[in-house]
Amino acid sequence: MFNAITHSQIYVLDQDQALDFYVGKLGLEVNADVDMGFMRWLTVSVPGHPDREVLLEKPGPPAMSEETAEQVRGLLTKGALGSALILTTDDCRKTYETLLARGVEFTDEPTERPYGIDCGLRDPFGNHLRFTQLKG
Repeated sequence: MFNAITHSQIYVLDQDQALDFYVGKLGLEVNADVDMGFMRWLTVSVPGHPDREVLLEKPGPPAMSEETAEQVRGLLTKGALGSALILTTDDCRKTYETLLARGVEFTDEPTERPYGIDCGLRDPFGNHLRFTQLKG
């Protein structure tokens, strides 16, 4: 049946601020930045992996009513949506130090886990992110 997941979506409150964070601080790259009239289609991916995109979407029409969008924005800023993005890295501690120097705020420092070393952070909007150095 299916052979790939090509896109995932997370909500952001400001797409320009999202670009600054996801591209400027985390080092992802823009795959698409298209004004579709009714919305801005903005996707990012890990450099060299354009086949797996993350849509940075503002809550609102046409996907939802303005009333629902306001509720989603409130939940987002509380970190209550449950949205997560998990990335991998070859060196969790080095990536942590690099991002810390860029001003990224962490919720968990690099920690040994049964599956490797990982740590957690939140984006400027409340989304939970983790990155992991998998055991090899």
